Amino acid sequence: MTDYTTIDFSDLAEASADEVITHSFVRDIPLPSGKTLALVTLDNGRDHTRPNTLGPNTLLEYASVLDTLAVRAAAGEIDGVAVTGKPFILAAGADLSKVGDITGVDLARKMGQLGHYALGKISEVGVPSFAFINGLALGGGLEVALNADYRTVDAGVPAVALPEVFLGLIPGWGGAYLLPNLIGIENALKVVIENPLKQNRTLKGKDVLELGIADAMFDSVNYLEDSIRWADGVLSGTVTVKRPHAPGKLEKLAKWDVAIGIATKTLKSRIGEVARAPYLALELLKAAKSGTKAEAFEREDDALTELISGDQFQASVYAFNLVQKRAKRPAGAPDKALAKPVTKVGVIGAGLMASQFALLFVRRLRVPVVITDLDQARVDKGLAYIRDEIAALESKGRISPDEANRLRALVSGTTDKADFADCDWVIEAVFEELGIKQDVFAEIEKHISPEAVLATNTSSLSVEKIGAKLEHPERLVGFHFFNPVAVMPLIEVVNTPATNDETLSTAMVVAGKLKKTAVITRDTPGFVVNRVLAKVLGETMHAVDEGTPFEVVDDAVKPFGLPMGPFELLELVGLKVGAHVLDTHHAAFPDRFFESKNLHALAEHGRILDRDGKGRITGFDKGALKIVKGGTNPQTAEEIRTRLETGLADEIHRMLEDDVVHAAEDIDLCMVLGAGWPFQMGGATPYLDRVGASERAFGDTFHHPRIAGAGD
Repeated sequence: MTDYTTIDFSDLAEASADEVITHSFVRDIPLPSGKTLALVTLDNGRDHTRPNTLGPNTLLEYASVLDTLAVRAAAGEIDGVAVTGKPFILAAGADLSKVGDITGVDLARKMGQLGHYALGKISEVGVPSFAFINGLALGGGLEVALNADYRTVDAGVPAVALPEVFLGLIPGWGGAYLLPNLIGIENALKVVIENPLKQNRTLKGKDVLELGIADAMFDSVNYLEDSIRWADGVLSGTVTVKRPHAPGKLEKLAKWDVAIGIATKTLKSRIGEVARAPYLALELLKAAKSGTKAEAFEREDDALTELISGDQFQASVYAFNLVQKRAKRPAGAPDKALAKPVTKVGVIGAGLMASQFALLFVRRLRVPVVITDLDQARVDKGLAYIRDEIAALESKGRISPDEANRLRALVSGTTDKADFADCDWVIEAVFEELGIKQDVFAEIEKHISPEAVLATNTSSLSVEKIGAKLEHPERLVGFHFFNPVAVMPLIEVVNTPATNDETLSTAMVVAGKLKKTAVITRDTPGFVVNRVLAKVLGETMHAVDEGTPFEVVDDAVKPFGLPMGPFELLELVGLKVGAHVLDTHHAAFPDRFFESKNLHALAEHGRILDRDGKGRITGFDKGALKIVKGGTNPQTAEEIRTRLETGLADEIHRMLEDDVVHAAEDIDLCMVLGAGWPFQMGGATPYLDRVGASERAFGDTFHHPRIAGAGD
């Protein structure tokens, strides 16, 4: 086994010379029992907007402090050691940007080893150890706590999680071994695998206690004092700690491998087999049921070494930086000071999409929202949906009864467009037909003030043409949501030649208040996401039309790592919608986008895939197979993939040349947030660089070679 004390970590520390160090401050706390608790507080000296992070120099200082405390414990000076964080924050784990800068296998291995060396010391100080989870605890921050003997949690903590697999890593500082042996395999699978892959879901204080990660929970107002008092009880023997979720022999003999098997099968059906990190995490969790902690930590070192030095992690860091940094500073956004106030929202339409809009606007903006439609029955149906959704949020405890009543009172419906007179923001969600949208806006413009902003949710029509009948086209902007509206984080904000800066600024500010990421695009067919997806769907349907079997086409696309295959995606968006999107792109770019008569026939037929009673895919529908029969030029999966990759690289390059967005990063941000393009692929452009498609298509790459390698 590796002896971490013999490893020289100085080269790792030197590589992080500019690290913002999270210091370990120690003070002795006299306890009511007469014992002494040494309290270590992690604090980087910045305010709460800069979380504590755990870089090499931070970890070395933490290890040195714990070594000193071990000497004091041996001398009888202290009876316990506890670690907590500065106000509201324990630690947010390793600084990903620094880890992403690591090159070479040796330094990658040392990063894992240093984490084990430093964090593991709290379990070796010679006296009972405690972690007081007083705030944000992510990744290595939670592993700081897991390495202690006992844990408490603040009831008000905003987020506790092990998000590593989402970022192309594994919980490699003890988490993959310590957590399942603390809370059982099924709970550990939820924290390590399921939550990160559900858009990085996190735990609140109550969840941390119920899962058994913490032994006790206290309210924020006296959290530290109560935790210290509780720790004194443990040290004095007056508090007994019970851990009902800790796995016993029966769970390890029978339940453990079954749970891993189910999780593996579920993972393959959900994300395919391209992503390496989730499967490595599963292997570590499986192995955690037996063997020593030292053996487990060495397995984690091996896994972290493979991932940190590999391409998928580099792609994940690139994608993470897009979401965390570029998304917060959208390219081309006008000054926020130009934005107009929005005190009332109008929604044209009362169907499902329109009702989802109304619900989102009223929840996030807390202003009156009025919906309208052709007749009262449709309006009433839309209002009923919104009220039912508010009731569901209330029943789940996500909003209070008072808040539910306020939201219900803010929503109204009408068939009289004059009720839109005092709206500052009006968005339409009517049928995707140019003439209908033009007429709807021309009519509503008669009733609203000249200052009101008009927004269209079109997914493929020209926003400029939609505004052709407006007296004030400068007030119109595209505001393209993705379905489901409440969940999908992206809005494409479409800037037409007529859109003025005040309108564009208002759209960007509103998107931010809706807690969405907005990317500004030029007014062009499909904008970003649908244009890229249309290329994927067009090429795959063209291969089918030429006689390639459905399953061969599915296999061709699997290396992209997309959350679903092209035919499942077509069924999700609707076959008729898919056919319409392809037709729109073929009409705009007939030399590069194929039309597919088979897709129209499949849309009339109604399905491509066979499913069982639970909706799981079991194969391809016999009727669909009959419809596409007859092609005479079938291709191999490799041929299809090469053509698709080259075509995508060419199309994205054309989009950038045509200034659809400002940079390749904006396209990747759209694909990650709007199409579920996996983090470990880094978006579309790093993948296309890596496989040589960019070079084939336009003789260059989208990115510097360090990023171009990402995506394997």
